[in-house]
Order: sequence, then C-alpha cells, then structure tokens
Amino acid sequence: MKIGIDIDNVLSNFNEILLNDYLEHDKTLNNNGIIHKGEYIRKMFDWDTSYEQNYYRNNIERLASLLTPIKNSSRYINKLKEEGNEIYIISGRDNGEYSNPYDMTINWLKKYNIPYDKLILTNAYKHQEKAEVCKELGIDIMIDDSINVCKKCSDNNIECILFETPYNKEEKRFNRINSWEEIYNYVRNKKINVILDTDTYNECDDQFALSYLIKNQAKFNIEAITVSPYSHRPIGVSVSEGQELSYREILKICSWLNFDVINKVFKGATDYIQNGYNENNDAVNKIIEIALKNNKTYILGIGAITNIALAIKKEPKIIDKIEIIWLGGNELNYKDNLEYNFKQDIEAVKIVLNSKVKLIILPCKNVISKLKIDINTLKKNIGNKSVLCDYLINRFYNDGYHGIQETRVIWDISVIAYMINKNWFNTKEISCPNIREDSSYELTDNRHVITFVTKLDRDKIYNDLFKKLGDKYEINK
Repeated sequence: MKIGIDIDNVLSNFNEILLNDYLEHDKTLNNNGIIHKGEYIRKMFDWDTSYEQNYYRNNIERLASLLTPIKNSSRYINKLKEEGNEIYIISGRDNGEYSNPYDMTINWLKKYNIPYDKLILTNAYKHQEKAEVCKELGIDIMIDDSINVCKKCSDNNIECILFETPYNKEEKRFNRINSWEEIYNYVRNKKINVILDTDTYNECDDQFALSYLIKNQAKFNIEAITVSPYSHRPIGVSVSEGQELSYREILKICSWLNFDVINKVFKGATDYIQNGYNENNDAVNKIIEIALKNNKTYILGIGAITNIALAIKKEPKIIDKIEIIWLGGNELNYKDNLEYNFKQDIEAVKIVLNSKVKLIILPCKNVISKLKIDINTLKKNIGNKSVLCDYLINRFYNDGYHGIQETRVIWDISVIAYMINKNWFNTKEISCPNIREDSSYELTDNRHVITFVTKLDRDKIYNDLFKKLGDKYEINK
C-alpha cells in the first residue's frame, strides 16, 4: 500500500512547540496570554497582525529545529515500512518559510529514524496541491491534519485519515484518528482491492500465483479473477480452448482453497488485439465495473495484457483509478522483448504503455528469471502438505505443454510477492519507453513515468511462499 504522510502535526509536534513559544514571548509583551480560544495558535494572542507575521517569519527555522516526533510515529512508520508498504512524506514546507526546506527535512527524518521511499515538498501558492501529488503518485491513503487537504484528496478518490487536532475537531466527514498506534492498526487491517488476470493453464506458475494470492486474503480483497488469452497453435491449442482450460483450472484451484468463486471468475479475450480482436467480454466488463466503483484497484497481470488493454480502451476513466503490476517483457537493455506474455499481444502492450496508467513492469530475462528452483526443493518444503501442494508439484514437473522438467522458474509468483512486500524488490522509475519494430525498448526522457523492477530477493519470496502454502519452509541454495 502507498501511504502519504504529512509532517507538521502528524509526524512532528509543531503546534506544541509553536504554542509554548508564543506563550513565552507573550510574557515579554503584554502578558495577556490566550485571548481567542478555539482559534489557530497564531490568532490566539492579542498581537498586532503585522507584528505576529514578522515574529513568525523570523523564528520559524528556530522553532523547526526544536521539533520532535509525535509519540510512536517513528516506531509505527518503521513497522509499516518493514511490512512492505511504501512511505511517501508529503509536506507543504516548500512555501518560502524555510531557507533550505529539503535539507532541513531530510536531516530531521534521519535524526529520528523515520524511513520513507520519497520526500515531496509542495507549495500550494504555486498550485502544487497535495491532492494532485497524491493522485500522480497513486497514493492509497493520505494522513494529514488539514481538512482542506483531506477534502481535496477525497474529491480525487484518495482515502484520507484526518489526524486529530483542536482546529479540525468539528470535521466529521473523514476517518479521524489521534494516535499512531490507531493509524498502524487501521492500515494493517485494511485490504487492498485486486484483480488477478491470468492464463492459468498455460504453465504451472499461474497455479502457484493464484494459490499464493488466495492464501493472502488477510491482505487482499480479491475482487475478480479474469482469464487472459493464451494459445499454443503448433500443438493445436487455440485461444478459445485455452480460455476454457484456464477457466476450469481456476475453479479447481479455488475449490481446494475453499475460495468462493460465485461472481468472481470471468472469461476474457478469445484472440489478441494485434490480430484485430476488439470485442467486449465478461473479463473486460468486470475490470471496468470494479475499477469504477473503487477508489483504487490493483490489477495483477500474469499473462498477455489483452484484457487490461481492452478495458482501458473501452473506458479510459479507469486509468486514474487503477495500478497495473504486470509480468512481461525483458530487462530494459535486453536485445528484445520476445517473451511469451509480451509477444502474444504487442499491440496490447503499446496501448497500456501509451495510456499513462500507473504501471509497474516485472521483466523476465535477468530479473524474474532469478526465481529458478528445482523440484526437490519444492518436495522438501511443500510435499505431502495438501492435495493442492502435491498438484502444484506435479504440474511443476510436467505442465503438459513444455515437457518434463526438474528445474523451472515459477515466474508468476513475483507479481503476488511484489504486492505482499515491496522491500523484496528493487525498482527504477523511468520515462516510459517506446517499442521498436523488433520489439526492443527505445528509451526516452520526456514521457510519463513508469516503474521497472530491477532486482529481487529470491530467498525471501520463496520463504514466504512455502510458509503460506505449507507452513514449513527451508530453501536449498
């Protein structure tokens, strides 16, 4: 989950420091103390407006140096980060009040051991609204003390937690929380809306991925499982036949895991966009329906990206409401992208890349290929654990299409693992590449940003997979 966090009065005790300083300074003036109760601190005292403004401007950096974290904020942000959430510190400090707001903020966060993935300082006077930043970043939850920020986030379909302060106590429209323990428990218990788009019968890895996802229902609200197209024409398996085989396979896996499939599993495209396919189907319609009803839905693509591209093409309004995590193509500098998920429907890939949708790509060659594993390791860790585990092992050994193999890459679990804990992956943000005629990437420097996974922690992923599937795990290195 992507969590946006304000600094002053959410992470730091700004109001406490400001009030104590104003009380002390008031003693040097008229010693009238607080005159206007219920107002913001800067308006509580019987000071001339221009005097107060000058005092604030001349002392703000001194006051900032006195800030300390709100109780337990560092502790619980560290826990959220350790559990795989992305932390975005988003503050309006770039407003001219500080001489060097970035260095000051970075040093403060470092001093108090507050981790983060990105620091963004905004300036509303320059039309750099927090809500716009949150929308651009795909923030799932923003934590702020400002009613105005929460309102604008809500207007942009971004959930907001209003951190309680005296000046926002009358606001009832948003989730109100007054401690970091409460915030942590709320975020930890909140499920992420996901759709899995899968060519389940194509190999053995989709079955592992589907099982892995269902085993993590404490974290995910599985809105739908949609069947992506695949074919093996040289051996006589058409896309339509592949659809039916995958559909039945999904039902089988779900039955073993007691996952209710009613209104959950939907057949998709029976051909590829690059072949001229442009039809409505149940999968496309369901993707659109779910995306429009939720603030945010993650679409996990582990097959050809045809269904997802068709949904974007049919209803562009979903672009701002989804984030796609897709296994496909190869490493950025690889000679080509003639990888199965990519080459099946290059036109669909182009549609998604050009749509400006939030997109994370997990490339196969030299990245996800590191997930190679042997059958003996599987048997050692999940053998004889359940009917499902034994079936997965048998499919691994002979998937029906690619012959008997004792060593394979279980590619598709990478997408589920990425959603479980992003700390197991290294990523790189780049300007969206173009696709050359030979299918390779042409790098750019002026397009919208997408994210590429560049590295993964194989052992942590497999440890978690084995733990979830078999409750016992050990890895042969």
